[in-house]
Amino acid sequence: MLNIRFNNGAIIVDNIEGLTGIQCGGLELSGFVRSNNTEYVLKTQNLDSELSDLIDYLKYENLRFCLDEYLTTIQDNSNYLQQQFEELKVEALNFKNGNFEAEEYRVFQKGISNLISRPLKNHQEKAAYHLYKIKNGANFSVPGSGKTSVVLSVYEKLRSEGLVNTLFVVGPLASFGPWKNEFEIVLGRKANLKVLAGGSQSERRLNYYDSKETKAEIYLTSFQTLLFDSEQVSHLFKNEGIDIFFVIDEAHYIKRIDGQWAQAVLGLSSLSKIRCILTGTPIPKSYTDIFNLIDFLWPNSMAIDEASRIRIKSLENANDIHRAAELVKEKINPLFYRVRKKELGLREQIFLEPEKVKMRHFEKLIYKAIENRIEDYSKKDYAANIKYVSKLYKGRMIRLRQAVSNVALMSNPLENYNEDLLYDRSDLKKIIENYHQLETPGKIFALLDLVKQIRTKGRKVVIWSNFIGTLELIKSHLSQNGFNSEIIFGGTPIEKEYQSLENSREKIRNRFVDSNSGLDILIANPAACAESISLHTTCKDAIYYDLSYNCAQYLQTLDRIHRVGGSEKEPSYYHFLQYEDSIDVDIISNLNLKAEKMFEIIEEDFTIYSLDMYDDGESDFDAYTRLYK
Repeated sequence: MLNIRFNNGAIIVDNIEGLTGIQCGGLELSGFVRSNNTEYVLKTQNLDSELSDLIDYLKYENLRFCLDEYLTTIQDNSNYLQQQFEELKVEALNFKNGNFEAEEYRVFQKGISNLISRPLKNHQEKAAYHLYKIKNGANFSVPGSGKTSVVLSVYEKLRSEGLVNTLFVVGPLASFGPWKNEFEIVLGRKANLKVLAGGSQSERRLNYYDSKETKAEIYLTSFQTLLFDSEQVSHLFKNEGIDIFFVIDEAHYIKRIDGQWAQAVLGLSSLSKIRCILTGTPIPKSYTDIFNLIDFLWPNSMAIDEASRIRIKSLENANDIHRAAELVKEKINPLFYRVRKKELGLREQIFLEPEKVKMRHFEKLIYKAIENRIEDYSKKDYAANIKYVSKLYKGRMIRLRQAVSNVALMSNPLENYNEDLLYDRSDLKKIIENYHQLETPGKIFALLDLVKQIRTKGRKVVIWSNFIGTLELIKSHLSQNGFNSEIIFGGTPIEKEYQSLENSREKIRNRFVDSNSGLDILIANPAACAESISLHTTCKDAIYYDLSYNCAQYLQTLDRIHRVGGSEKEPSYYHFLQYEDSIDVDIISNLNLKAEKMFEIIEEDFTIYSLDMYDDGESDFDAYTRLYK
């Protein structure tokens, strides 16, 4: 019989003389080192987990063993916690399946309604109750369903019960404004807020040493900052009297098992009192993406045991997606709540036929020259280096997209692309350099007419473009025609708690959604404004001046004006400008096909899909190979 004891921070397995070579190899693969002929030793930083793994292995090998008194206590406690976890899963799954105590639910509803200023929708109450019951849970509801409101309501309920007193939210920069706004709207009080992202590192890090008396009620930080400051953040989490409700917003950004962001988040999870993850896309690329999310919620429970993880990977590698999905569902179904788009009770999304626009003389001249040169080059491409080919194809497609957005953009270099498509056409280069002195793009005239029609009806409108130079061009022409507008793009600053910025993203967005502000037109870049920012309370019209092949970004922009809390009574309208006989036609057609498929699978629980706006980089490459190779 093997004897297993704990001494000086190590698990020691002795009496190993009877083990086979394969069994010894199994221990060594688990990190154990043979110290002499009679024992194996493992220095451990995570005793619970590594002891559990060892016991599972020994049982799998049908090996008899006994634990010393200390390890027996550790194992008994682990078994007790695991039993509690299993019972909790049963209760949570029963609620999802409609089997629950109605009176208890009514008491919860009443308790929540007495604590918050804005009532929850029916689907939000159910999501809140599930999170309240499971404590460490995930909300995988579709974008626009009001996940932030759900978390804030549960936070307030737990705060009233003395379980937590501080929210610590990690998310993209664009989420900071919505968290601040929703906090004040849902909870009815001004947020005692600290934004821990960017700025002076030394000043920022002072906040991690807050006491119970000086702490904020809500901390907002980015994934990047959390990575830089993870050691200091742990001080805040450990501070006596600070009880953290730890929230990961847009949690698909920690999907990579070996990613640095994921490791920073996972390293802090066990230091918090309550944990929650929010994402509409829990499984963006692989079913293994779910592992980090669940490990964050339940760092000590092994909600998905090692054998199941291996099985899921194996099934996926064998392309047995259905069985992989079933196994994932079996393991995590109780731990998350999901609201589908069709359950939100929103009015329809009306996609108007693209408005056909004729190119002006010079932009047509430039577009045709670029298109002809790309077609000619595509016949002669012979480069074998796939990275170089990828950059080449993407660069050419961006040039084409620039040509249907704003010809003047082509006078600027592109990152990782130095091909000169007009090296022998100095006449055309001169036109590009002086384009705005020669003519105004045809789309600008069509845009102005469309804006006038929408504004005549007293409606606000958001205008989308993928290029910063085009955003500025649009604003200039709107101003010349008497329209007040503002731009949000990547360079628009994020509000900090100690700053008062006239044109921060938050202030621009707040003025735009204010019915009486006089700011009725917002010009935005999808990469900066398509995620986390809500415009739906006062805006029902979106104009797409130009588009990219990035379907994730496109779908995110659609949801900015079609969400819970403003889209229940009025439909949302989507307007498109399209140059005839141009790449515009292919982009819109391609996006419509992708979006139609995406709308179908988003309604399912365990389908792989991505709404990560920054993870669709191959789309220009794919389009090029489809159109020109």
